[in-house]
Amino acid sequence: MLANELQHKIDFKTKPLGALGVLEPLAHKIGMVQQTAFPKLLNPHMVVFAADHGIAAAGVSAYPQEVTYQMVMNFLGGGAAINVFCRQNDIEIKIVDAGVNFDFPEGLDLIDKKVRKSSRNILEEPAMTVEEYQQALENGRSVVAEIVKTGCNIIGFGEMGIGNTSASSLMMSKLFDWPMASCAGRGTGLNDEQLQNKINILSAALDQYPDITGADEIAQTFGGLEIAQMMGAMEEAFRRNMLIMVDGFIATAAIATVWKKNPDILKNCIFCHVSDENAHQQLLELLGQKALLNFSLRLGEGTGCALAYPVIQSAVNFLNDMSSFEDAHVSNKE
Repeated sequence: MLANELQHKIDFKTKPLGALGVLEPLAHKIGMVQQTAFPKLLNPHMVVFAADHGIAAAGVSAYPQEVTYQMVMNFLGGGAAINVFCRQNDIEIKIVDAGVNFDFPEGLDLIDKKVRKSSRNILEEPAMTVEEYQQALENGRSVVAEIVKTGCNIIGFGEMGIGNTSASSLMMSKLFDWPMASCAGRGTGLNDEQLQNKINILSAALDQYPDITGADEIAQTFGGLEIAQMMGAMEEAFRRNMLIMVDGFIATAAIATVWKKNPDILKNCIFCHVSDENAHQQLLELLGQKALLNFSLRLGEGTGCALAYPVIQSAVNFLNDMSSFEDAHVSNKE
């Protein structure tokens, strides 16, 4: 039985039982996903989905909406934090226009999956129509289907979208019947007064849709185009049995929504960090998960995934390359 074989292999490395801490269950998990005692990480990818949010017009963010397209240009120019960390760790990065409110010029290294320019303002109507939501899911799946052709078996997902912590807070509140004050955080850096205003706005948005309960309906009503495409991408990555690196609050809200439809997806997920967005720790607890890192990040972009990747590599490397007591002729404890 593979689970026992992996545990035996981990336990009999030249170390006390459990001495490598979280690396040990991580190595076991990766071996189980890949169904081998000798797992490999191949051609790691990071996909950053970008889109605008209609609710940004209500003043839920400290930054104006045009920052979304400006940051996409920064990604394409290689100047953002996610670019730096991906270069450092030899991770291939792909940028996807899921619904940015901007006409990008031709010739950019940008994957065009734009469903529409920005989701709608949730205070006035659902963020997406059913057709737009289904198209976004399909677009996300198609991005991963292309990446699989490169031999990639581990993939992380990031996002960029002014207003997307608001969308994620709404989704979390609806998915888990959780009070909005516990779901909404400072996002891009709101002060106390701005945070209370954000909570008031999001509570008003929730009140407009009292009867929405299903995961897809919640994502379609309250989510964003980049969140929906990320959900589709996560579903496809699971279908292809890839390891899924989950970033911060927004990515965890996306995976939580997919989990409501298919709980088995968590078997393939590695939660890379717990963000400084106050609801993220609660969301991880609701999913029964622990994150690898706690660096007080709240940037998004997939930065937590890129920073955690060397730790994931270390788990695989000790499993494959570290000597056992028998191999090294080292005495084990009695």
